[in-house]
Amino acid sequence: MKDKSEAANHHDDDTLTNRQGHPVTDNQNVRTVGNRGPTTLENYDFLEKISHFDRERIPERVVHARGAGAHGYFEAYGTVGDEPASTYTRAKLFQEKGKRTPVFVRFSSVIHGGNSPETLRDPRGFAIKFYTEDGNWDLVGNNLKIFFIRDPLKFPDLVHAFKPDPVTNLQDGERIFDFVSQSPEATHMVTFLFSPWGIPANYRYMQGSGVNTYKWVNKEGKGVLVKYHWEPKQGIRNLTQQEAENIQAKNFNHATQDLYEAIDEGDYPEWELFVQILTDDDHPELDYDPLDPTKLWYKEDVPWQPVGKMVLNKNPEDYFAEVEQAAFGTGVLVDGLDFSDDKLLQGRTFSYSDTQRYRVGSNYLQLPINSPKKHVSTNQRAGQMNYYVDKGDNQNPHVNYEPSIIGGLKEAQQDGKDHTPYVEGDVKREAIDRQNNFKQAGETYRRFSEFERSELINNLVNALKPCRQDIQEQMVDHFKKADPDYGRRVAEGLKKKEDNSDESHRNPIGATESESAVRQAEAESHPSDPY
Repeated sequence: MKDKSEAANHHDDDTLTNRQGHPVTDNQNVRTVGNRGPTTLENYDFLEKISHFDRERIPERVVHARGAGAHGYFEAYGTVGDEPASTYTRAKLFQEKGKRTPVFVRFSSVIHGGNSPETLRDPRGFAIKFYTEDGNWDLVGNNLKIFFIRDPLKFPDLVHAFKPDPVTNLQDGERIFDFVSQSPEATHMVTFLFSPWGIPANYRYMQGSGVNTYKWVNKEGKGVLVKYHWEPKQGIRNLTQQEAENIQAKNFNHATQDLYEAIDEGDYPEWELFVQILTDDDHPELDYDPLDPTKLWYKEDVPWQPVGKMVLNKNPEDYFAEVEQAAFGTGVLVDGLDFSDDKLLQGRTFSYSDTQRYRVGSNYLQLPINSPKKHVSTNQRAGQMNYYVDKGDNQNPHVNYEPSIIGGLKEAQQDGKDHTPYVEGDVKREAIDRQNNFKQAGETYRRFSEFERSELINNLVNALKPCRQDIQEQMVDHFKKADPDYGRRVAEGLKKKEDNSDESHRNPIGATESESAVRQAEAESHPSDPY
C-alpha cells in the first residue's frame, strides 16, 4: 500500500511528461510576459520539444528512401529439395522442419525520395532481417533478380544518373540513357525495368531476390554457390505505365496502405523461399560467369529448390522507430552462410553497413529494430548515442580488450570447419571474361508475353524520344544485339515519334506527357483574388 506522499508523486503511464520525466502541466501555451508579451528564454518544455522536433529526421537513405515494413516469421522446411539442409549449410535456422525465426521485412523503391509516389518506374527493395539464435542475418535484395552493373566502382555513377539532375533537380531520361548506353551490361536490367515488371502492383504481389551470388557452407567446411528467390503465395501482379499514372492520381501511398491494411485485417502475405545451388567453381560450361549479377541462372539449368516460407503477420507500432531506422547490410551473415567473389556483393558489403553508421549513428545496432534477439557481448565502446554497454554477464568492466586473463571476453568455439577457398592470380583492374552482355536480355524479351513486349517498347520509345540521336542510336544497337525484333521495334517507334514530339527530355523514366502537364497546370488552373 502506497503512503500519501508516494501516491501524490505517482503519475500513471498516460501522463504527459518531457524527456526528463517531468510532468507537463500546460502543453498549449509558452511562458510569456503577460498573455501577449515576448516569450521568455526559460521555456524548458518548449525548448526541449522544438529542438527535438528540429531533429526528428535523420538523413534520408541515398537509395531505398521510400519504404514500408512488417514483422513476421520464417519457417524452415528442414530440407533443400529432397535432401537435408545440412547437406549444404550448417546455418541453424534451416536445419529443423517447422523451426520458426522472427523476421522484419522492409520493402522500398530505390531511386526516389521518402515521400515519393509508389507507382514510379523503379526497382523495389526487398530486405529481410532474420533474428536467428546465432545473431542477425540480413538478406538484402530487390524484386528484380538482376542488376544494372557488375562492378561496384560504377555504383555511385549509376545512382547519380538515375537521381535528379544536380542543376534542375528533375529526373532526366537523357542522363539515364547517357549512362546506360555506355554500360552495355545494363541492357538486361533495362529490359525488365521498362516492361510491366518495372512497376509492381504493390508489395504483396512482388517477387524478391538476393540478386547477388552467395555461398552456403556445411559442417565439413565445403562451400556451394547459392542464389535466393522469394515467390509470393499471393501471385505476381504488375502495372502498365498508364495504369500506374491513373493510380498515382488517386493515391500515391497505395502500396504502403495495401500492406498495412492486409496485415491489419488478418490477410497475412506469404512468400516461399527457394534456392539455386551450384558447385563452387567458375563453370566453364556456361556462357556467362555465375558470379555476374546481370545474369539469371535459368530454372531449367539450375532448379529452384524450396527451403522454407515467410509470413508477415504484424504491423510496425511506430514507423520511424522500426521502418525508418531499420538498417540492413549484405555483410550481416551467420555461421553457415558466406560471401562469394561477386564483385558487386563485395562492394555492397562495405557500403551498406557504412551508410547505416553515417545515417543512423555508430550505435545503430543497439536500436531495438536492429539489435539481435540474443545476448551481445563486445568490446566496442562509446560513439554517438551509446546508451548501454554490450558486456558479458561476468565480464570485468575494466577490461574492454581481448585477450585478457583478468575477466575479459573469450573467443567463441568454432562450430564446424572453416571454409577456406583457394585463390591465386595477378592483382589487376580488369572486367570478367564471359560478359555476354546481350544474350540474356534477348532471351528475356522473347520470354515476355506479347503484351509485355508491347508495353516495353512503348515505354522505351517514350523515354528515349527526347534524347539526343547518338544516345538513341546506341540504345537501339544494344537492343538489336539482344534481339533483332527488339531493336527494330524500338527504332520504328522512335521514327514515328520524330515529327510530332515536343517533349522535354526531363521526364521521370517511362512517364507520358510530362511536358504537356507543365503547360496544362497553367492553362487549366483557376485564377483567384489576393487576400
